[in-house]
Amino acid sequence: MTFAAATATAARTATTVAAGHHGFLSPTGVEIAFLLVGLLTFGAALVTVTTKQLVHAALWLVVALGGLAVEYLLLTAEFIAWVQVLIYVGSVVVLLLFGLMLTRAPIGRSPDADSGNRWAALAVAVASAGTLVWVVVDAFRTTWVDLNGAAAGSTEVTGASLFQNWVLPFEALSVLLLAALVGAIVLSRKAKADTAAATTTAAAPRVPGSRDGKQDKEGVR
Repeated sequence: MTFAAATATAARTATTVAAGHHGFLSPTGVEIAFLLVGLLTFGAALVTVTTKQLVHAALWLVVALGGLAVEYLLLTAEFIAWVQVLIYVGSVVVLLLFGLMLTRAPIGRSPDADSGNRWAALAVAVASAGTLVWVVVDAFRTTWVDLNGAAAGSTEVTGASLFQNWVLPFEALSVLLLAALVGAIVLSRKAKADTAAATTTAAAPRVPGSRDGKQDKEGVR
């Protein structure tokens, strides 16, 4: 065995031993950043559902969703992180802000934003969060993500897994979305036709002794 091979073997052994002794009492810098960002995200989400100012709630929602994107980046899932930014931060929140502007929502405090069912909502939220945490911990109890290794959630890895192992569900979801789009178009056209017919009927002049704008022969007689 050469000196280079012996050095490489010793390095691999040291890395394995270090990974084996790694735990919660010796966190890395990435794990500390993950914890801090998680606390910031939790605080932003808490302010989002407790503030009485609708615009502030939407802006704090941006912070919460952005924090989730940072968490995905720290977990080396860059593709999911950019999807989070583009779809949720860049589309959903913008849609909420446009809805607030178009409906002329109050800028200041809104007493109507409060509800008497807050304790029931809090109980449901805590139960849902506890169930979700239990399911995730039970499913990934033995899974270890090497944060210092190669990216496991890059666009290349995610795309290869999606179009090799999950291509059939992906296409089924595409067909489902297409069917929903076609159904929405059909219902919209039907609603417009019914509205136009009702408007025409209401605007048509009515002759005494007539029915629906058509002269009644008995009335004339």
